Amino acid sequence: MANFATLKLDDKEITLPVVTGSEGEKAIDISKLRADTGHITFDDGFGNTGSCTSKITYIDGEAGILRNPISSKAPTSSPTASCPRPISAPSFPAC
Repeated sequence: MANFATLKLDDKEITLPVVTGSEGEKAIDISKLRADTGHITFDDGFGNTGSCTSKITYIDGEAGILRNPISSKAPTSSPTASCPRPISAPSFPAC
């Protein structure tokens, strides 16, 4: 299987790299599309867009999946369990 995709736009043809995500899904890297063609993409609501790369996190909002080292090591922890506690300030006399 090729590690690139070819896009024909007007009279120009460009080659875009194909990358593999952490769950084995394939993606077309369009990071240089605007520089090479002057065009951008449109994905209303980011329904089919990967916004970043990560070697430690996978998110699928539609399926309710969040995989990362923190959630796998502390599945019963609450967000407030790791929040720092306020430090009590010295009291000052009223003016």
